[in-house]
Amino acid sequence: MKKISSIIALFVIAQMQGQQVKSYANEFLHIGVDAAAMSMANSVVGHTDNVYSTYWNPAGLTQLDDKQAGLMHASYFANIAQYDYATFAMPLTYKTALGFSLMRFGVDDILNTTQLIDQNGNVDYSRISKFSTADYAFTVSFAKQTQIEGLTLGGNAKILRRIIGSFADAWGYGLDFGVQYQSKSNWKLGAMLRDATTTETVWSFNQSEIDKIKDAIDGHNQTMPDKNERSLPVLQLGAAKSFAINNKINVLASGQLNTQFFQTNGIISGKGYSIQPAVGFQADYNDMVFLRGGLGNFQNEMQIDGKEKMTFQPNIGLGFKYKGIAVDYALTDIGNQSAALYSNIFSIRVDFLTFR
Repeated sequence: MKKISSIIALFVIAQMQGQQVKSYANEFLHIGVDAAAMSMANSVVGHTDNVYSTYWNPAGLTQLDDKQAGLMHASYFANIAQYDYATFAMPLTYKTALGFSLMRFGVDDILNTTQLIDQNGNVDYSRISKFSTADYAFTVSFAKQTQIEGLTLGGNAKILRRIIGSFADAWGYGLDFGVQYQSKSNWKLGAMLRDATTTETVWSFNQSEIDKIKDAIDGHNQTMPDKNERSLPVLQLGAAKSFAINNKINVLASGQLNTQFFQTNGIISGKGYSIQPAVGFQADYNDMVFLRGGLGNFQNEMQIDGKEKMTFQPNIGLGFKYKGIAVDYALTDIGNQSAALYSNIFSIRVDFLTFR
């Protein structure tokens, strides 16, 4: 039982101390949304044009003809973590659009056994409690066409709420900026600067609750983590082009470069930067049935023998659209390829224009 208490204590404290690594703060914001986009390895910044543009690139919202709503659900880590996204967007004028979205990534019903053994050394199961750890993001998006033909601008204002049971909670805020351009030759280009001003998050801690668990591991005195964290900007550059195979079949090819301003295992990296490419495709039949695929998350991983090996994340997906309702599915690999830790992503999109 003491071992279980130690595991719980490590989990909670690691969650909070992990916030001190500023380079990876608020990582839940970078998972991605929409099964259609995720099956294309998230390489959609250049051509996104529906309600999920509230996440990928708000500049794409100007392509909406009417109100749209979207819902996505995904389960990660053998259904331990639940990830949900809800969004709504609409045109304001023929040149402007507005959107709203709500994101939640959480683990619920975590058993807290740190108080299982009372002061007399007796096991008391009534002292077991449960808690949840959850991350929320509420975003308001705005987009506007410029006087330059084909050029649109967009931005996000987001508020973050993060909760770790009764141990700690945080509030945060940040801004994203996006741009898209569609040429007369049907090339679609886009750029998205996430956390453009850096996203600030401020934590508060329940000292009395932390005191109950900080000594659960013998010989370890846990210190309080930093109260402030900051998410560094991420720059995404994307391009896409569609091709008509015949009057029924169309293919969309896309590519993207994701730049982080710190060094990682990305295949292009150096001191202060890291670039990871992603590519994707979409083939559709009569704009009704869709087949998608993509490769992303290219990294140089160190092997047991000390040599580096390039790894990547493959994704595939299917979609179906009929009378304004689009249902999409993606099978994504969120772990390394040998582990085959695949996750199933489902999303739905409703176009209100069809029901008028």
